Amino acid sequence: MKNDIILSGVGGQGILSIAAAIGLAAVENKLYLKQSEVHGMSQRGGDVQSHFRLSDKPVASDLIPMGKADLIISVEPMESLRYLPWLSDEGWLVTSSVPYVNIPDYPAVDEILEEIRKIKNHVIIDADSIAREAGSVRSGNIVVLGAASPYINMPFSSLENAVRSLFARKGEETVDINIRALRIGRDFSGSVR
Repeated sequence: MKNDIILSGVGGQGILSIAAAIGLAAVENKLYLKQSEVHGMSQRGGDVQSHFRLSDKPVASDLIPMGKADLIISVEPMESLRYLPWLSDEGWLVTSSVPYVNIPDYPAVDEILEEIRKIKNHVIIDADSIAREAGSVRSGNIVVLGAASPYINMPFSSLENAVRSLFARKGEETVDINIRALRIGRDFSGSVR
C-alpha cells in the first residue's frame, strides 16, 4: 500500500490541519509517512503546498516525483491546477470550488473550474457552503478532507479518530462540527463517483 498526496491551498486555509489529521490516522494504522516542508505558511494568503507520502513500507524520500501523485487535496481551485504536473494519469484531484481571491488578476472562477473538469478523476466541492451547513465555515478544510477520504488508503474511522484528537482541546462542539464536516464531505464524494 502506498499513497502519495499533494496538499495545496493558501496560507490560513487549514492545510496544516489536513496534514495533521492524515498523519494521526497514519500513525493509528501503523503506516510509514514522510511529509515535505510546508511552503508558504510564513505569509497568510500566500500559496501553500506539501508532499505527503504514506506507505506500509519505509518511505525513502519526502518528495513525490512528477506524474506520480495519487491524490491532490486542495482547498483552493487555482492552487489545485498549479500541482497538476505531479498528478498521475490515474490520480484524483479533490478541490474546493470556492476561490481565495488574493491577487488582482485572479482568473475567472468558471475558467478555473472548466480546467479542473478536464481532468478525468476530479471532485469539485463547495466546501464553504457545506462547512456552514455543518456548523462553521472554518471547517471547509475538513469538508475537503472528507471528500478526499475515499482516495486515501486507510479506514475512514481512522480519519474520524484523528479529527476528534486534533480538535479535542477546542471542545466538544468544535469536534462535533468537524466530524459532521468530514462525514458530509465523504458523502458528497461518494455521490459523484
